[in-house]
Amino acid sequence: MTPKQIRVMVLNDMEKLDRTLFRLEQGFELQFRLGPTLQGKHVHVYTNYPAEGELFERHKFHALDWINPTGRQDDSDKFCTLDLKISGSYQYYFGHGDKEKSGGGYIVVDPVLRVGADNHILPLDCISIQTYLSKCLGPLDEWLDRLRVTKEAGYNMIHFTPLQTLGESRSCYSLADQLELNPDFSPPGQAYNWTDVGNLVEKMKNEWNMLCITDVVYNHTAANSKWIEKHPECGYNLVNSPHLKPAWVLDRALWHVTCAIADGKYKDRGLPALIEDHQHLHAIRGVLWQDVFPKIKLWEFFQVKVEPAVDQFRALLQSGAKPDRSKTNGKQQLKIIQDPQYRRFGNTVDMDSALETFVPHGSSPGAIEDCCNWLRRRLDELNNEQFHEIKHHQEQATNCIDGTVSYERLADHGPKLGPVTRKHPLVTRYFTFPFKEATLEQDLELMNQPEKSCHFLAHNGWVMADDPLRNFAEPGSNVYIRRELICWGDSVKLRYGNGPEDCPYLWAHMQKYTEITAKHFVGVRLDNCHSTPLHVAEFMLDAARTLRPDLYVAAELFTGSEELDNVFVTRLGISSLIREAMSAGDSHEEGRLVYRYGGEPVGAFLQPSLRPLVPSIAHAMFLDVTHDNECPIQIRSVYDSLPSSAIVSMACCATGSTRGYDELVPHQISVVSEERFYSKWNPQAKPSSPGEVNLQSGIIAGKLAINRLHQELAAKGFNQVFVDQVDEDIVAVTRHCPSTHQSVVAVCRTAFKNPKHHRYADEVPPMCIPGKIEEVVLEARTVERQAGSYKKDERSINGMPEYTVEIKEHIQLKDSKVVRQAGVTSRGRSEYVQEIVFEQLTPGSIIAFRVSLDPKSQELVGVLRNHLIQFNPLYKAGSLSDPNTPDILKSTLTQIMSKMTLADMNILLFRCDEEEKEEGGGCYNIPGWTALKYGGLQGLLSVMADIRPKNDLGHPFCDNLRQGDWMIDYVSNRLMSRGGTLAEVGQWFQAMFTYLKHIPRYLIPCYFDAILVGAYTTALDATFKQMSSFVQNGSSFVKLLALGSVQMCGVGRVPALPPLSPALTDVPYRVNEITKQKEQCCVSLAAGLPHFSAGIFRCWGRDTFIALRGLMLVTGRHLEARNIILAFAGTLRHGLIPNLLGEGVGARFNCRDAVWWWLQCIQDYCTMVPNGNDILQCPVSRMYPTDDSKPLTPGTVDQLLYEVIHEAMERHMQGIEFRERNAGPQIDRNMRDEGFNIVAKVNPDTGFVYGGNRFNCGTWMDKMGESEKARNKGIPATPRDGSAVEIVGLCKSTLRWLVELHKQGLFPYNTVTIHKDGKQLSVSYEEWDRKIQGNFEKMFYVSHDPNDPNEKHPELVHKRGIYKDSYGASSPWCDYQLRPNFTIAMVVAPELFTVERAWEALNVTEEKLLGPLGMKTLDPDDMVYCGVYDNSLDNDNYNLARGFNYHQGPEWLWPIGYFLRAKIYFAKKLGKDTYDKTVYLVKNALSRHYVHMERSSWKGLPELTNENGQFCPFSCETQAWSLAAVLEVLHDL
Repeated sequence: MTPKQIRVMVLNDMEKLDRTLFRLEQGFELQFRLGPTLQGKHVHVYTNYPAEGELFERHKFHALDWINPTGRQDDSDKFCTLDLKISGSYQYYFGHGDKEKSGGGYIVVDPVLRVGADNHILPLDCISIQTYLSKCLGPLDEWLDRLRVTKEAGYNMIHFTPLQTLGESRSCYSLADQLELNPDFSPPGQAYNWTDVGNLVEKMKNEWNMLCITDVVYNHTAANSKWIEKHPECGYNLVNSPHLKPAWVLDRALWHVTCAIADGKYKDRGLPALIEDHQHLHAIRGVLWQDVFPKIKLWEFFQVKVEPAVDQFRALLQSGAKPDRSKTNGKQQLKIIQDPQYRRFGNTVDMDSALETFVPHGSSPGAIEDCCNWLRRRLDELNNEQFHEIKHHQEQATNCIDGTVSYERLADHGPKLGPVTRKHPLVTRYFTFPFKEATLEQDLELMNQPEKSCHFLAHNGWVMADDPLRNFAEPGSNVYIRRELICWGDSVKLRYGNGPEDCPYLWAHMQKYTEITAKHFVGVRLDNCHSTPLHVAEFMLDAARTLRPDLYVAAELFTGSEELDNVFVTRLGISSLIREAMSAGDSHEEGRLVYRYGGEPVGAFLQPSLRPLVPSIAHAMFLDVTHDNECPIQIRSVYDSLPSSAIVSMACCATGSTRGYDELVPHQISVVSEERFYSKWNPQAKPSSPGEVNLQSGIIAGKLAINRLHQELAAKGFNQVFVDQVDEDIVAVTRHCPSTHQSVVAVCRTAFKNPKHHRYADEVPPMCIPGKIEEVVLEARTVERQAGSYKKDERSINGMPEYTVEIKEHIQLKDSKVVRQAGVTSRGRSEYVQEIVFEQLTPGSIIAFRVSLDPKSQELVGVLRNHLIQFNPLYKAGSLSDPNTPDILKSTLTQIMSKMTLADMNILLFRCDEEEKEEGGGCYNIPGWTALKYGGLQGLLSVMADIRPKNDLGHPFCDNLRQGDWMIDYVSNRLMSRGGTLAEVGQWFQAMFTYLKHIPRYLIPCYFDAILVGAYTTALDATFKQMSSFVQNGSSFVKLLALGSVQMCGVGRVPALPPLSPALTDVPYRVNEITKQKEQCCVSLAAGLPHFSAGIFRCWGRDTFIALRGLMLVTGRHLEARNIILAFAGTLRHGLIPNLLGEGVGARFNCRDAVWWWLQCIQDYCTMVPNGNDILQCPVSRMYPTDDSKPLTPGTVDQLLYEVIHEAMERHMQGIEFRERNAGPQIDRNMRDEGFNIVAKVNPDTGFVYGGNRFNCGTWMDKMGESEKARNKGIPATPRDGSAVEIVGLCKSTLRWLVELHKQGLFPYNTVTIHKDGKQLSVSYEEWDRKIQGNFEKMFYVSHDPNDPNEKHPELVHKRGIYKDSYGASSPWCDYQLRPNFTIAMVVAPELFTVERAWEALNVTEEKLLGPLGMKTLDPDDMVYCGVYDNSLDNDNYNLARGFNYHQGPEWLWPIGYFLRAKIYFAKKLGKDTYDKTVYLVKNALSRHYVHMERSSWKGLPELTNENGQFCPFSCETQAWSLAAVLEVLHDL
């Protein structure tokens, strides 16, 4: 069962993709997902793809339903979906809130073509098409004899130029009647109709496996179409398009110049009828400027008659008229109104603008007359401007006329029309003129007679470098007056207007024409597509698809830009764009086109079945020659026909040709003038017999072989392409099949120049072909033969009989005439290469080899694919079972990995360089590039995730894999050295890699990727199975964050945690490799990677317990969380938990907050873990039972955890005061002496914990000044002494919990006992709790009342409605700084806050501190704020030097978790509306973290960013508390 192909379109706000092409196939599923700018918003996606059971209507949109498979925490997995079953072009758009459209685009679903009596599918890349000029087919009953040539030459599709009645000019594209079959197809006494054509097409489909398409021409009709005489409104005439009158006047004048030149009237002015040189051209210019332009006075159509306008103005002034301000907006600007009828001097003056602009100085007649004179002067100026504007048009018209005459009559490459006559006028007429010849004056009178002027219809044509989206016949375009149109004088341009209501007859007529075509043909070619109005083509193709849903649409676009091409391709649902090999000037460019138009690179990665929808280029129909191209035999040489068409046929797209190319017709078969018939098929025909061809004619035999090969390669999945420019004339194209690893290599020696006149080298460079050549599929070359020379036949279109193809097919290499020898060389154990030396690869010859891997490689690839089926059923194709499967591969990887612990997963997936070095290794380093971020699989996968979608096989990573086995061995050896289950996984890799090492090097990257992707996804599945149901059922984002737990939690070579009590059960042990003794191996939590990952700097009390809830409790790692809590409990000293752990023996007790975070974690453990309160009874092995004891061995002094908790509380109430051990530079080289004095006490009045001094920093904002230059060394940037707000909150939370535990009988103590002044005092936990509750808002809230009696320092208040950062700081202004810390207190002790006040403070915080990923650590309005952290900068700036501003502005990530959780908590209290808005804010904020993690090669969230989310190079790339805090928000949602 092949997996369903799913493509994901990520929607981003304001992203309009209507010029981007997205191609999909029927059977695909398209999912729309929300990008970061839209997550959390109420987004609606609309599409006109029809709902189940409905018919497609372009303007009918319906909304799609959202599916959120993982519930509601976030929008990372929310999607809506389309099951694509119908081909065509479909639009989608999306909006949110009150914006109906805030982005959108189109998708194109390819048609499925079916052929043969059994209706089998013909893939688009299998198409081999041949074009016929229909008028050269003769009577319908002779068609099969002529069309048989196409069948016998191996094509499977025919393109007919239009089959309708042709116009006077006999051009294939000028149709007199769109609804009638060309009567030429019916011999005398017969009247064939569309049904007969349809039957013939059906017969070819069923019996010949041949499909047929034909053109539709919407842009013009033949000038002599009967229907347009009856319905002149269908064209652009002087009645419905009066703006064309000046151009028509010029056109008539030029016709009269033609008549005069033809009649010899200008001979005496040096202008004869036969124009032969540039002097004659100069004479034409003279006639135009002296006779024509002055006579027809075109400028008058754009001018104002001055005196009547002045008279009208004077009358208004005299009557005291005032301007209408609603029309002028008070602007003084004279407006001229263009006469909509375009009469001479028909323009008028907008009198309101005149009255506004020219105001008299009084009401006297003199003042009014002055005013009229000003107007007169201005009108004269404006008329003069119009005169000059028309003069510019006339100059351009003169240049265009000059260019046309020069091309048509003088140029060597032009048609050389001969003398000027009425049949071959000086220039083509731009308008029809169905009346008798008369004088110019008489002609011009007709312009004002609507019943006649409606028949002056504008011809169609094309305009060089024009905007294809603009209609050049509509008002605003000057193409006709400037003579810029390259005009088709036989065709009238059709005027559709904006919709059927504008020209009902034309739309109905053309719809009928479209329906006839769609009924009988599988597809259409949109002729002149780039100048067909888009809305017209859309409407017609919709009508066609109603009859034939799988309509194949081909078109040629000459817009000059891929982006503009896409406008047509996406809106019309064009299936294939016609591309011309004739556009290549040399073989190198021809090879480049093959590479450009299809296929993946050889050795491409297997893409996942669910992947992002990426823009594509339009599917190509690559033709060796089109019916519009000049003849390649004339431009290149006859010898090039075979190799160039072979290069084209090797392209991985639709390919084709035009009838005549294969027969070597040595001239262009003109769509206008050719009237002879094509030759018929006759196997017995002689080379020179007229009107007949067979396999010996031209290159037909060669074409048959390469068409067959083209179709086989596409049908069998040879979709990888490599193009090698062997030398300037030789192109080698490889097509490779990724499942069987067979290749076909075609070597083509082009002959752009004729070998008879151009010297080609005799020596051809040898070629190395990797693999084993199974056979020569074909070798062929063009040779001369004795059959007379070419004479153009009168009755049939004939080719050059003197050339034929010498061809051999399916021969062994030894029987080849082209190859002299093929030596087998083996490069290394897996490179089997054949060197080909050519003997007769003459210009014009081709050879194609079928190549397999050598038998050993082929077998090993098959076995490897067999082992990969467990990860992806697509590997079944080309797989082989292995009789000697090694034991380790007999189990699936899932079975092996199910035995791994999450600590094992940390080694398998992660481990940064510092962690690897601790074990004596390091991360893999790619020479000349960079080292990987991790030693584990994630290090490799992060790089491969960038390479895979782009198939960037030239990346140094892929080079390294191709050049040797170093990376491969690194992966398996690293794991095998570890022992246990990891070693088993290592053996599994080693066994898989044994196969990998013996296949050709160019395939190693894609199979290495397949093995690693399979192993990685299996490891993730096994990882999440061991986590909480919240993670298992969570979104992609939740899982990504939960992986952070695996990333941060591991066991090093030396355990980082002090040992636990031997009395404790469920503690993991291992045998120490060096001492061979049993030792505990508990998981510890790294603070951040790479800086805080190994050795003494891995574990910090504060970081551990801020991160523990998110990374361990939320993810379900309860036992490991217990062990960490108890290990730290054992190190309690002075009533504090250490900051830097240093395995306990090297601990520093210099922070005031770690103990409170530890207590908060115990509380969280008790509430979140089943039977969590049991932890309170767990034994804790005290390392320091007294403050001064030496570190004791585990088990010497054990206490229960609740006793340790009580001790910590009691010590604070008693008051902690000590000097750090070993104080001095040996433990801190920056600290001043006073900083080593540690104080932590409780204020007896308020219950607030306070402490610290201005020379130390006891909270998380712990930057110590380091710069002597700036004189900040030894001074903390943020001492936060006094009562820090989060510590007060954490203390309150602990008290509330202990009171509750005591009530439940789970905690024996209800009071703390202290000694003061020789007396013993008791304080109950309840009383302490009440004190904080009663004093918190009094002391911390900054109220709006300027006379608030609780405010000690009203002069320091600069923001109101917020909570202070601290209370009682030694520098009082520090208390009033706005920082994000109070949000922590809101989460852990929300009862301290009044809801309304809390909400207001949160809103201020959001406005001032919220950044893209983190929270600003200080109010930007603060004078010391600086948002960019640079730890290496040492200057004399006190506030910045050596990163002094670490917590004075840079945006830290972990506080955003508390901010968002506080918002969620208080929003719930404020009602549904506020809550919904908050959920949007939260989802939107977190979507940026999701994007960051997705893109991060560390797969983590950083410690901090610089201001506005900019990257900070001094930050850890991934930080435990950042990941934990964000995961906790999702848990709260």
